[in-house]
Amino acid sequence: MNKLTDRVIFKSDFCEAQCRQMYELYQKYYGGTNWSLFREDLTRKHCAILLLDRSQVLRGFTTLEIIDFEWENQPRRALFSGDTIIDRPYWGEQTLPLAWCRLAGQIKAELPHLPLYWFLIVKGYRTYRYLPVFAKSFYPTWRYPTPDSIRALMDYLATLKFGDNYRPETGLVQFPESRGHLSETWAEIKPGYRQKPDVRYFLERNPNYDRGDELVCLMELTEENMRSHAKRGFVEGIQSADPRLKTSAS
Repeated sequence: MNKLTDRVIFKSDFCEAQCRQMYELYQKYYGGTNWSLFREDLTRKHCAILLLDRSQVLRGFTTLEIIDFEWENQPRRALFSGDTIIDRPYWGEQTLPLAWCRLAGQIKAELPHLPLYWFLIVKGYRTYRYLPVFAKSFYPTWRYPTPDSIRALMDYLATLKFGDNYRPETGLVQFPESRGHLSETWAEIKPGYRQKPDVRYFLERNPNYDRGDELVCLMELTEENMRSHAKRGFVEGIQSADPRLKTSAS
């Protein structure tokens, strides 16, 4: 397996050349996007994780927004995952999941008493299949119904972030025009995968994923709720808080 290294960059460190490299990689796999849309979205993010090969060439990235909000008279935080891509030769490489969990742990360490959630919108079945790898409990899932309290929280966050583009009756974010969808080659379902429970459920919930519809998902980020590999990165992050996060989120 080709080995990648990770680097966290913060909003104050975003430079035009680096953003262009991110966009060039992103547009190889996604349609319905353009440079202006990508750049505008990036300005709303607090940080990004870059994946670099041995020659320091960009091979993947994910962006992250920290959302501070109040729910049921209690302050809370959510990490919203933005654009994410890994170059095809590096699929299966586990640097990004571990780096993401480590960063989530660092954010948790800032305000350890506040509930922290992973809030994401999913436009492809491959991403959806990561959720049970990360967490013991996540929503929505084929395994158990979403509690009313969790559904209400998901509706609140999705409406806060996407306004009328969020459809609470379906749990989908649907823009008038796609703001990024997997290109046809990468949107295809691998042979034999349609009958897998997680893939079947995702397709039932988000049948027009290939047109840019996105399924709202949520999980709470706690040591108790995270599976072994994810938990290891999360705990590492809690033990190595980064003071730059406060500046980035302010």
